[in-house]
Amino acid sequence: MRDCVHNLPQVFKADERPWIVVDGAAADAIAATIERCPTGALHYRRLDGAPQEQPPAPTNIDPRPNGPLFLHGRLQIVNDEGELVRGDTRVALCRCGGSANKPFCDGTHRRNGFTTT
Repeated sequence: MRDCVHNLPQVFKADERPWIVVDGAAADAIAATIERCPTGALHYRRLDGAPQEQPPAPTNIDPRPNGPLFLHGRLQIVNDEGELVRGDTRVALCRCGGSANKPFCDGTHRRNGFTTT
């Protein structure tokens, strides 16, 4: 959310409710900002006939220093039984082992002192 608020503060207003003002910028600008969200916390659905988000091929994996793995692509996260947990285009996966929402990052790495080399 931090990146969205920084890039389009007229749309993403973290201290207000509702915190997204969809008329605050052009649809293309909002879509571009959301697509830069590395965690996949935000998504959009175009209603104006413009193209929907297209994930890159091949999938990108970006290990963040002292943080999660950011994945961007056509993703399917499955559990031990092979059941789909989440299909998405962007996710942040936990590397510290402390997330209460495994396999997804919940920011626990900031509190438990997780570091990478």
